[in-house]
Amino acid sequence: MVSYLLDMSSRKTALVTGASAGLGAQFARLFAADGCDLVLVARRRESLEALAAELRAEHAVAVQVIAADLARPEAAEALVAHLEGPVDYLVNNAGVGYLGGFAAADATRELAMLSLNMTTLVLLTRLLLPGMLARRSGRILNVGSLAGFMPGPQMASYYASKAFVNSFSEALSYELRGTGVTSTLLCPGATSTEFAAVAGVADSRLFKLGAMTATRVAAAGYRAMTRGRRRVIPGLYNKLSAFSMRLVPRGLATAIAASLHHTSGKALPAPPAVSPRISA
Repeated sequence: MVSYLLDMSSRKTALVTGASAGLGAQFARLFAADGCDLVLVARRRESLEALAAELRAEHAVAVQVIAADLARPEAAEALVAHLEGPVDYLVNNAGVGYLGGFAAADATRELAMLSLNMTTLVLLTRLLLPGMLARRSGRILNVGSLAGFMPGPQMASYYASKAFVNSFSEALSYELRGTGVTSTLLCPGATSTEFAAVAGVADSRLFKLGAMTATRVAAAGYRAMTRGRRRVIPGLYNKLSAFSMRLVPRGLATAIAASLHHTSGKALPAPPAVSPRISA
């Protein structure tokens, strides 16, 4: 496990959302390796408890588990009310997306996705940021996406939500200059997590072109956060893709994104009966 040696002169606590698997679990392991106590949040308590037991045994850190559906409007305030102490590192990682044309999309599912991807991220940041500013110390890591740099036909709302996260995080980084608190934006491309299966894109051209491992992506984001960087795009291919989006006409970028979502014709997953699962 790679360690980036956070300043642990006094015991620190990191809150990681979407921590039950994928990027969230990898972020938790990185924090624990550096001796940081943790608050792990996701819907699946069993998965969280298993990860918490692993981290306690391997790194002797304190781990608080909070099982919560962060797509709910009241989720952020309820989560903060359950915290046992101040949060020094906030990782807004929870997010979800779905493949399919917008006209046929389930409206309830779309709104729950937007609430999870954007509203909860903003509210958690707003609730925890004042404490960080008062201590003149803190790090925020927001998981945006390469998708936020272009429109995404067949995943229109998801791409738009990540454009929001990208813009919000970079603007916040500017506002926080000189405060001792930083905001870092992580913009991964295709990543090998359960997100692809939940979204229905595991068989798409985007993922067939190759996906980075969650371990590599999380390490890039974690390293950038510890250094207080404004933004990081992990992987050379993803960096080149982001740069090329600035050069090609917007219409062409949209057409390229649409082509990447083409699948082999398998049926899309049916909408869940409840609000969407937290996913990396």
